[in-house]
Amino acid sequence: MSEPSDHAAEQWKPAYNPWLIAVVVTLAAFMEILDTTIVNVALPHIAGSLSSSSDEATWALTSYLVANGIVLTISGWLSDIFGRKRYFIICIIMFTVCSLLCGLAQSLTELIIFRLMQGFFGGGLQPNQQSIILDTFPPAKRGAAFGVAAIATVVAPVLGPTLGGYITDQVSWRWIFFLNIPVGAIAAFFVSVLVEDPPWEKNRRSRGIDYIGLALITLGLGCLQIMMDRGEDEDWFQSNFICVMALLAFLGILGAIGWLLIAKKPIVHLAVFKDRNFAGGCIMIGAMGSILYASAVLIPQFAQSILMYTATWAGLILSPGGIAVIILIPIVGRLMTKIQTRYIIAAGFTIMGCALVYSSTLVPDLNFKTLVYMRTFQTAGLAFLFVPISTVAYLTLPRELNGDGAALFAMFRNVFGSIGISLSTAQVTQRSQVHQSYLSQWASPFNQPFQALVAQYEQALRAMGRAGAAVHDAAVGRVYQVFRMQAAVLGYSDVFFYCAMISFIVVPFCFLLSPKRGSMQAGGGH
Repeated sequence: MSEPSDHAAEQWKPAYNPWLIAVVVTLAAFMEILDTTIVNVALPHIAGSLSSSSDEATWALTSYLVANGIVLTISGWLSDIFGRKRYFIICIIMFTVCSLLCGLAQSLTELIIFRLMQGFFGGGLQPNQQSIILDTFPPAKRGAAFGVAAIATVVAPVLGPTLGGYITDQVSWRWIFFLNIPVGAIAAFFVSVLVEDPPWEKNRRSRGIDYIGLALITLGLGCLQIMMDRGEDEDWFQSNFICVMALLAFLGILGAIGWLLIAKKPIVHLAVFKDRNFAGGCIMIGAMGSILYASAVLIPQFAQSILMYTATWAGLILSPGGIAVIILIPIVGRLMTKIQTRYIIAAGFTIMGCALVYSSTLVPDLNFKTLVYMRTFQTAGLAFLFVPISTVAYLTLPRELNGDGAALFAMFRNVFGSIGISLSTAQVTQRSQVHQSYLSQWASPFNQPFQALVAQYEQALRAMGRAGAAVHDAAVGRVYQVFRMQAAVLGYSDVFFYCAMISFIVVPFCFLLSPKRGSMQAGGGH
């Protein structure tokens, strides 16, 4: 471009209020992120309604995550081909249409196909939302703008199980999908009116189609998502299917990295990782994503399987945490103008670690209030992470790499989120078995406390009218149920403690980030 046009690009400002634009693009991203978690609690209802097993019904979740993970990575390239605003509107409209089709599905095969399509179009929403916010706001105001984006990223996974449980219990699982139709229509209309591409986006040339890069990314990330989502059901590496998926994921991701480094017109520019702040930000958001998604799954799972809560009540444990995030984000925004961003991120991971250590003190008769405190304490740490990490990641990134940067940043969060969910649920099972094996040595007729507990249950059963030899067998059965529950509680406690250790390990790496404050102007952004 010539110098005058360069100067015009520098002076460009959006025609409408930037905060209106931020709210509208965040609405679309919120709808999509909500959909990744809202379906989880409805899977048993979906399986029953469509005459399939629970195991088969989980493919409705897997298919969405596979398509979503692939498109997240290449969304910068797709924006170049179609134009960012046009691609964003296509994604919103088609995501809404696919939601309608999912709600109308009459068989599991139809639902899986429509969920695959929904994930494909949904994958373009998060990176484009972040990319539009980056270009709409000057670097000095990005921290506050990312506060709006954080409501979608942090609150949606928290709200998903609550809303999903309530809708499923009160109406039907189909309304989980129908809910997207008015939201999608409103978002598409306002995006078409308010959002515009800046001059540097309009003048960007398409990179062409990198078939090899596209194939390798599809293979690597697709197989990784399938492995992570199906691993627990298929007994991990005891299954040949999971071994094949792991091998293909490894070869695909390794091949994609090698190819993208040497390709003349790569589908994704890995040059973004030369920026220290962006590379560090991706690692931090990956760690945050894994802990966010793992803890959002573990607490409702614990409440439903151990404390016998309904889907609605298990979801309600998470809701106060979402409110805490909304209250804390503006406070964190103010702190970012006074304190170096890396110190705020370090504080966030420290708070998160302390909260997870507190969460590891689980007991079998835990009450609702304590569970809410545990979850709210965890999400208080999250409020100190998303906005500062997002701000520091783009602080020194050249403007022309914003699209690929936003795509890879969102991909790190989602892929590590999937890994966090899979590893945490697998560890709960494994640690429960370890504790069961350890506790079993005390469950013998020669151990006096065990015998006393059996006698206590026998006495209770006789008082209820039971008689004869069956009383002893029934009492031993009750003790075994208590024994298994205690082993499971210890398993959950261990996993929360492991998550706390990950949080504390990340803290020293925060100090390798740029010392600039979130409000300071970035040199590379212009």
